[in-house]
Amino acid sequence: MASSTNAGPLAGCRVLEMGSTVSGPFCGRLLADFGAEVIKVEPPSGDPVRQMGKRSRGRSLYAASILRNKHLISVDLRTPAGQDVITRLAKASDVVVENFRPGRLEAWNLGFDVLRDANPGIILVRISGYGQTGPYRHRPGYGVTSEAVGGLREITGEPDRPPSRVSISLTDCITGLYAAFGAVMALFSRTRTGTGQVIDAALYEGAFSFMEPHVPAFAELGSVPTRTGSRLPNNTPNNLYPTADGDFIHITAGNNATFERLAACMGAPHLASDERFRTPVARSRHEDAIDDIIGDWTSTHPLPELERMLDANAVPAARIFTLRDIFADEHYKARDMLLEMPDDVLGTVTLPGVVPGLSKTPGAVRWAGREVGADTRDVLTRVAGYGSGEIDALARQETIYAA
Repeated sequence: MASSTNAGPLAGCRVLEMGSTVSGPFCGRLLADFGAEVIKVEPPSGDPVRQMGKRSRGRSLYAASILRNKHLISVDLRTPAGQDVITRLAKASDVVVENFRPGRLEAWNLGFDVLRDANPGIILVRISGYGQTGPYRHRPGYGVTSEAVGGLREITGEPDRPPSRVSISLTDCITGLYAAFGAVMALFSRTRTGTGQVIDAALYEGAFSFMEPHVPAFAELGSVPTRTGSRLPNNTPNNLYPTADGDFIHITAGNNATFERLAACMGAPHLASDERFRTPVARSRHEDAIDDIIGDWTSTHPLPELERMLDANAVPAARIFTLRDIFADEHYKARDMLLEMPDDVLGTVTLPGVVPGLSKTPGAVRWAGREVGADTRDVLTRVAGYGSGEIDALARQETIYAA
């Protein structure tokens, strides 16, 4: 939803986000969407995420979304004075989010021990490529390389081609989501114990956690999964099929009841009693055969007709939506998944909506991401207790940047 009078379930929680690029800022964005006061720290050059994605009139469109709802300050963390700023802000915060390489905070005198001395209840969310412990802990890690280590890349793409990728920072977002989940659990725990703790979220583990069905299969059977294209292994039919008008439709009918409805929709109810296709296990053993039969049927109908037929028979199916489809779709509009927000440069900017929906305390987008240092003076005054003269002195020595 767009801005509302509801404060959100995390109202009253203050988060100091020192993350950069995607995983840390995505974690912070999730917390901000649900009402946390998120203070994002950037260098004067800005978070690298401001250089990612498309731009319009010099404006980073990605940053407009991932930096939304945040109070943006600019501090040089490499200086003692900058480190003092962070310590003072942490003293007045509930959660600190960072995604530097392990050891970087400690080198800046901002490790958990220092933050805990300033604030015994502080929760430190640490996101890194390989975690805070273990032999890989000091390796630099981006989502896409950690995705390779975590196993996801090996099972993504067509079987006759090298591993592919989703053209977004998928594992950064997965791990940012886990990190936000960890922060909320730690906040809940603190209501009982009164103490903070450290959340250790590793990118490769975020990716690996999605390998859940394959882990026991390898341990028990030695089965090594690899790429299967648009199929979902051992859940048949669950694939992309051609249409008469040169398009594609994805149909999934893995359980018996749905497969029976699909067979009836195809005018071939006998398929449900065919020994090759009578059970999910049997269908998975004969996936080529059933995919050929379904593909022959879909190839005789245009996409819109298939969508109507399958929907009428309660068979899960969908065209492959493009952004053009999404922006024209009535369901997206009805669910507030495309939000037009004011922007000082662009006039308005369209951002994705808030997920998930809460019936009593929903999240909201209150403003789009702003410029570097837009809130430095306000935050240092209001939260850290700096006077105007102190802020001017910090700005002159380039410890901070205030827009």
